[in-house]
Amino acid sequence: MPISATGSRRAPGERGFTLVELLVVLAIIGLMSAVVVFAMPDPRGRLADEAERFAARAVAARDRSIVDARAVRLEVDAGGYRFEQRRRSNWVAIVEKPLAPARWGEGTRANAVSVAFDPTGIAFPQSQVVLERGEERVSIAIAADGSIHVGG
Repeated sequence: MPISATGSRRAPGERGFTLVELLVVLAIIGLMSAVVVFAMPDPRGRLADEAERFAARAVAARDRSIVDARAVRLEVDAGGYRFEQRRRSNWVAIVEKPLAPARWGEGTRANAVSVAFDPTGIAFPQSQVVLERGEERVSIAIAADGSIHVGG
């Protein structure tokens, strides 16, 4: 009969685990952990979702210019974007939702663009905003007729 580390005798059916069996279990746990880590979504969200959010807010700005019969300007830079409304001869920042200034998500950059929607919803000049995060890239086209389209 084998003797255990404590000096007591063990029955033949009480062998325990071998080192190889333990290593196989650890390898399986490691592989499963790797699968879980790679399957987890990006905590910053998808770039396409950020582009859709931006496009929806740009549509809201165009609609506001029509409803208020005042021009609305969209200012985009590398760090975020803001909306301004024409009051008399000055551009005044819009601070209330849904057109309050917004920052891009962490790691997202954009090209600088300035587009104004006139009281009929026409955009001048027609523009393209390109969002980039790492290797990902999404473009948002603002056409002269004021339509806004998100592309890949």
